[in-house]
Amino acid sequence: MSPYFTDLAQQYIDGEWRPGSGSWDIIDFNPYDDEKLASITIATVDEVDQAYRAAARAQKEWAATNPYARRAVFEKALRLVEEREEEISEAIVAELGGTRLKAAFELHLAKEFLREAVHLALRPEGRIVPSPVDGKENRVYRVPVGVVGVISPFNFPFLLSLKSVAPALALGNGVVLKPHQNTPIVGGSLVAKIFEDAGLPGGLLNVVITDIAEIGDAFLEHPVPKVISFTGSDQVGRHVATVCASLFKRSVLELGGNSALVVLDDADLDYAVDAAVFSRYVHQGQVCMAANRVLVDRSVADAFTEKFVAKVKSLKAGDPRDPGTVIGPVINSQQADALAGVVEQALAEGATALVRGARTDNLVEPSVLTGLPADSALLRQEVFGPVVFLVPFDGEEEAVRIVNDTPYGLSGAVHTGDVERGVNFAKRIDTGMFHVNDGTVHDEPIVPFGGEKHSGIGRLNGDTMLDAFTTVKWISVQHGRSGFPF
Repeated sequence: MSPYFTDLAQQYIDGEWRPGSGSWDIIDFNPYDDEKLASITIATVDEVDQAYRAAARAQKEWAATNPYARRAVFEKALRLVEEREEEISEAIVAELGGTRLKAAFELHLAKEFLREAVHLALRPEGRIVPSPVDGKENRVYRVPVGVVGVISPFNFPFLLSLKSVAPALALGNGVVLKPHQNTPIVGGSLVAKIFEDAGLPGGLLNVVITDIAEIGDAFLEHPVPKVISFTGSDQVGRHVATVCASLFKRSVLELGGNSALVVLDDADLDYAVDAAVFSRYVHQGQVCMAANRVLVDRSVADAFTEKFVAKVKSLKAGDPRDPGTVIGPVINSQQADALAGVVEQALAEGATALVRGARTDNLVEPSVLTGLPADSALLRQEVFGPVVFLVPFDGEEEAVRIVNDTPYGLSGAVHTGDVERGVNFAKRIDTGMFHVNDGTVHDEPIVPFGGEKHSGIGRLNGDTMLDAFTTVKWISVQHGRSGFPF
């Protein structure tokens, strides 16, 4: 077992590793073989308070630190991730049930985002803005918000914790991170350890491993954080947004999706099959951008379906430690139960299973379903696992209508032999992101990432990180004397 699960099974508050003071433990299990990885005594409301207070104290000096000095911390953090890549990969495989392919994919993106954080430290710029008042100089400063609360999910915990933590720190903020209970080490303690070893001053980054059963809304309601960055389901995101709005906090929400990959009548079918299979089944389909629905023009549906089903049947499911495994376990038994329920409901509604994967504990093999009634609620919701719906359509107008017929709007893709046809199709889809002749699962460090509708509020990556984690302040200087009416 990785030493991370023994050495890092603690809270990290005010620069110190220590146990929580709660009355019960979070047990960290390997979702594939149910091996107990760690036992972590949870943090209480008092420890959440201590973490936020520590971040607030440390942030003032950090914000005043030369950004070139701040940048050096992220350069060191990047080198440490590169040096420890094998150990981090092993931890991802053990704690998430991620395959080795998935671990490599997550680590590649994590390094790219750390590289961007290096540059982000130098990105904030002020402006001098003209004034209609003679002698007035308007200065607009971009300043850190102060302290950011980050709540990360279980599917890409290392990447999605770093994706908010690193930019928030680079821009001069303090951070308190609450990882998902199923991934407390990879999504929490490991991130803290990387930054501690990279020389980040104590107190700036704190990790509280806890549960809402213990702390309720204390993480959201605490008076210190000015921004909450949440990645997770739209149901929880709605609650986060409501609490934040009631307290005049800013929330950045990266939520679920119900993406569609669309195959038009002039598409390269072999290529579209490859893109669709990856888009649905990467990390067992536990990806917010995953293609829940694959829409195919009826004129090519039979040929596409035959190729698609054959490729899905070839995917090896099993032990994620095996380099040949493509489909590992889902994160826990609740997810596995939910997926079994989706398949049963679809079949009860009249769908046909072209592939019906078996379930062994948390290992859920791929299923391919078709013939689901057009009014089925399953076509409009997020399915977080290796189940896909094949949907034929007649012409582009019908395809656009079907794609948009969901409360989500995160990602999507279209395949066509005519790039501009694809771009025009993409413009008609109500999503934050859409890809022509590619898969639905993409993230890049300088391209705005986020969704429309129930898929989120705000954007991350590149310059949008400035909008997320800084604010602007107007300071005017009157050269000479103003005139006043009384």
